Parts: sequence; C-alpha cells; structure tokens
Amino acid sequence: QVQLVESGGGSVQAGGSLKLSCTTSGNTDSRYSKGWFRQAPGKEREGVAAIANDGTTSYADSVKGRFTISQDNAKNTLYLQVDSLKPEDSAMYYCAALRFPMTAIRALSLMTKPGIAYWGQGTQVTVSS
Repeated sequence: QVQLVESGGGSVQAGGSLKLSCTTSGNTDSRYSKGWFRQAPGKEREGVAAIANDGTTSYADSVKGRFTISQDNAKNTLYLQVDSLKPEDSAMYYCAALRFPMTAIRALSLMTKPGIAYWGQGTQVTVSS
C-alpha cells in the first residue's frame, strides 16, 4: 500500500519560510515524477512544483523564485522549501507521486487530477500579513 506523509507546515508571518517534507513508502516507482500541490478553501487544487527523476523541475508562475522542490531518493523523501511567503500562499499543501511516467512539466498540471497520482493527507500552511 502506498503512503505519503507530509510534515513541516505551520503558521508564519509574511516573508517567512518553511520547509515541507513528504516521506513515501509502499509501491511507488522512484523513476516517476513527484510534486506538490495546494488547495485553499473554496479554490481549486493548484500544482505548485514538480520534479522528475533526472532532477528536472517545473514550477507554477505564482511561486517561481520563491519555492524550491528537491528529493532525496535514499530517504524516500520529497521536500518543498517555501520562502518569501505571502498570505495568498495559505493553503493545505499535498505531496503527490505520479502513477505514470511523465515529464515534470506535465506532472505539474496533471498531479491534481484524481487517479493520476498518489496523494498524501496534507500539511497546513498559514501566512499572516
């Protein structure tokens, strides 16, 4: 059974930073892309960052230059460093492990679709002004 467990969320002031982690276990394929998406109340899911097994990354325009995705395959852990946080970044953040091979660019847009990726339970990020 596949499990993805996120941690590292919290409440910070605007301009602050957090480092989100996601530990994966079970039958995920380490060759496939992984990523992070978020969902705020009343809004649609938004892919924010994705990384392919070759290290290629892709980011949503809204987070470019502020968020950095990375992974440590030896630890089965995915990270999202979030800097220069804004109140509009407040959301539940989820990690995703794609179930099919695809580039980081495609993973960014498809990871929020049911059935395309395994999802974790999420970690809350709240940014106050």
